[in-house]
Amino acid sequence: MPKKILMIVGDFGEDLEIMVPFQALDMLGHDVHAVCPEKEAGEKIKTAVHDFRGDQTYLEERGHDFELNATMADVDPAEYDALVVPGGRAPEYLRGYDEVLDAVRHFFDAEKPVAAICHGPQILAAADVLDGYEMTSYPAVQAEVEGAGCAWVDEVTTDRNLVTAQAWPDHAEWLRQFMTVLGDEIVHDDAAVAADDD
Repeated sequence: MPKKILMIVGDFGEDLEIMVPFQALDMLGHDVHAVCPEKEAGEKIKTAVHDFRGDQTYLEERGHDFELNATMADVDPAEYDALVVPGGRAPEYLRGYDEVLDAVRHFFDAEKPVAAICHGPQILAAADVLDGYEMTSYPAVQAEVEGAGCAWVDEVTTDRNLVTAQAWPDHAEWLRQFMTVLGDEIVHDDAAVAADDD
């Protein structure tokens, strides 16, 4: 059954961690609303592409412009079934908005599905919702989320309503686990596949 999903994004969020889940969840038939504080539907955010090339940290380059399709000021979190929090550089400033933190708290208080990746858990830590969870994040954020009360692990993890991953190379497993929490099921019709092969 299609779900209504809120995605909180911001300038210089990670390009792939915004674009890929937005499109994948839309492809599955979910209604995904991408919002950013102080911006309205139709406005754009700038994304960043982070690459891992063997340095001590990631390389950042300019990504795409991503168009918002909803307005944060109009959002009532109670009307949404799930939340997605991408990473990149945006979470470091998005966590300063009360409306973002209040929205995050709603999803945890109501035990609704939440998917967070990379630096996205910085927002969850600021919302003070991680106590007692087992989760992962970008490794540089480990101390911050542990300080918020979670047990950090080095792999894509689902704990109750929360699905977390370290970075965009984890997309396949992260989205697969989030689909499970959402109640999505992809059924392969082996008879149809066999017929196509004939």
